Amino acid sequence: MTDVQVPSVGESINEVFLGTWLKKPGEAVAKDEPLVEVETDKATLEVAAPVAGVISEILVEEGASAAIGDVIARIDESAEAPAPSAGGEAPAEAAEAAPAAPAIAAAPASTGGEAVVMPAAQRLLDQHGLRAEQVPASGPGGRLLKEDVEAYVRQAPAAASAQTSAAVPPAAPGARTEEVVPMSPLRRTIARRLVEAQQTAALLTTFNEADMTAVMALRSEYKDAFEKKYGVRLGFMSFFVKAAIDALKTIPQLNAEIRDETIVYKDYYDIAVAVSTKKGLVTPVLRNAEAMSFADVEGAIADFGARAQENKLTPDELTGGTFTISNGGVFGSLLSTPIVNPPQSGVLGMHSIQQRPVAIDGQVVIRPMMYLALTYDHRIVDGREAVTFLKRIKDAIEHPARMLIEV
Repeated sequence: MTDVQVPSVGESINEVFLGTWLKKPGEAVAKDEPLVEVETDKATLEVAAPVAGVISEILVEEGASAAIGDVIARIDESAEAPAPSAGGEAPAEAAEAAPAAPAIAAAPASTGGEAVVMPAAQRLLDQHGLRAEQVPASGPGGRLLKEDVEAYVRQAPAAASAQTSAAVPPAAPGARTEEVVPMSPLRRTIARRLVEAQQTAALLTTFNEADMTAVMALRSEYKDAFEKKYGVRLGFMSFFVKAAIDALKTIPQLNAEIRDETIVYKDYYDIAVAVSTKKGLVTPVLRNAEAMSFADVEGAIADFGARAQENKLTPDELTGGTFTISNGGVFGSLLSTPIVNPPQSGVLGMHSIQQRPVAIDGQVVIRPMMYLALTYDHRIVDGREAVTFLKRIKDAIEHPARMLIEV
């Protein structure tokens, strides 16, 4: 019998939350095959099987927490999985012959012949307004699994819909309901760090606006050739990453951090890019972004965005960063005051592009304008440096050729 333990998933991470179990008791598993998803305060990762065999028991349920090194399941290397039936499910006799698996820690004990409902299955039952007795259970010991509910809904969508209507009566007018759910590790970390930033740093925000005409024209002219050559779309983020690096070289305080009673200046530029996911905001890092081309930046950001939605970002990709860029404009934000991610000293906020009247050479013209916001730690960055930094970004965006010839 081999224990499956929670592996070390990054420095300073002591606890994880169990997500979806990808295998259930009685199922065969190959060595290094994913067993369960675990969520840390930085990312969602998969725990793989250390050996090949059959899952004999699961000790920690979905949604529960576990410490690094805790045993969450056991694998019997000497057991053989039950032979699948024609329909792909193990027959009842084989399931009963498989090694007995105890109920998951917080699962209710089976009494009076009722099926034990797994937590993930109960969530799906609640979602579809179903009762446990409506769905045939296929798990060891008569357990009702998530897969059972999914199969029932797929095979009888009309019946499930009818049951939903019958099982979930319409809320009475004026009904006041509440739902209590635990904060995920990611959300708890976001909350803690935002409060920490407000309490420990002297945060101040300065604003400017940039005329996006030149960048939009350049992008329009070359976007097809760019995508054909590099296989990735030319967006606005690569221009702002390059502009930020140019400005950081001019104002190094915004690429520095306070460490105890010293200031640490950095000669590398690890730009964190805010990415929104269903579980919260994450900031994967473009390492040594000063050495990356426009195509490198766009490709890395596209990859981050896709993997963030699938919870495939690693803790290493989410740690560090010397400066952050957040694009609230993709959600329609006109103006905001972003919060610095400690121990960084600054964050640049991009916003939506709007056609607005502006005065140029004594004439009122309509131009695509974007408000820019720089929140900075006033302990290390003075107002003059902050304003100069933001104006440098404005100039680089309005005259993008400057970034190519580095003037």
